[in-house]
Amino acid sequence: MSSIKSSNVDPDSQRKVFILVNIMLMTESNVQDQKQMTLWAAECAEHVLSYFEQERPGDMRPRLAIEAARAWVKGELKVSEARTAAFDAHDAAREVKTDAAIAAARAAGHAAATVHVITHAPHAAEYAVKAAEAASITGERKWQKTRDQVSRM
Repeated sequence: MSSIKSSNVDPDSQRKVFILVNIMLMTESNVQDQKQMTLWAAECAEHVLSYFEQERPGDMRPRLAIEAARAWVKGELKVSEARTAAFDAHDAAREVKTDAAIAAARAAGHAAATVHVITHAPHAAEYAVKAAEAASITGERKWQKTRDQVSRM
């Protein structure tokens, strides 16, 4: 029998320890999933980036957002820096005129934002589809699905 009586242990402390242990166990797989999704989102955004760059060839903000996402995966960038790059790409989206350029910049912004919150990845993909459709290109979603399969191998 334990010499520590259960009445001496704070229930809130027990709950906090339980939560912390579960977080520690889940963290590694979650980080790997987030890195994989970040790379996929960056690839989707890069696939349509030319629509933005055709309209604003000197504006590097969306490209830098995609690069920030990849740099975070490699451990070369902090989350806060990737978030700044994401905001910058979204700022760039507000400064262009065509739907394809706007959506391409938004795709890049969401790719970088995936570093912070994994649920931005599908938004990056969806904006990439919107960019392609605005440029009268079909098959973007099908292409994305093939890339998703490749990234999961």
